[in-house]
Amino acid sequence: MDRMKRFCSNASFILLATLILTSCIESEAQKCRPSGRIRGKKAPPGQCNQENDSDCCIEGKLYTTYECSPPMSSNTKAYLTLNSFQKGGDGGGPSECDNQYHSDDTPVVALSTGWFNHRSRCLHNITISANGRSVVAMVVDECDSTEGCDADHDYQPPCPNNIVDASRAVWKALGVPPNEWGGLDITWSDA
Repeated sequence: MDRMKRFCSNASFILLATLILTSCIESEAQKCRPSGRIRGKKAPPGQCNQENDSDCCIEGKLYTTYECSPPMSSNTKAYLTLNSFQKGGDGGGPSECDNQYHSDDTPVVALSTGWFNHRSRCLHNITISANGRSVVAMVVDECDSTEGCDADHDYQPPCPNNIVDASRAVWKALGVPPNEWGGLDITWSDA
């Protein structure tokens, strides 16, 4: 009988250790790690639009790239940035989802590469929450986390992997004073 108790006790311990190890490996696999780096190139004169305090790449600086974004949840944490989707704005060319420009008065966003997920969220709505308010915005573009520092990306660095890049309309709807526009911790989910 003692042998049976020891066997059950040992088997229970091994099962518990296996479950804990599996859980740790699974949560480790869900983390988004950098996928590489690109070297910054200096923009030709007048080629980097710094509207909305956009950064221009610095010649020789290494920028981290990502092919993934943090895991999604019902309230995914992200960082809201300001972008103009209008022609001539700091967003560069037309939006990737519909090849159109969008008014700054329309609630639209670009998502980091992992969340953009090969265009699967194109023209779908998301709900953004911050500052005690929420707003629904349409995904129209990718905030590229894999490339940057070239003409296609307006000589701006790659986006971090946790960005929701939003039009002025989103910032207004969240009740953020204009002098505080540019960066804000938010949560978002598919609408």
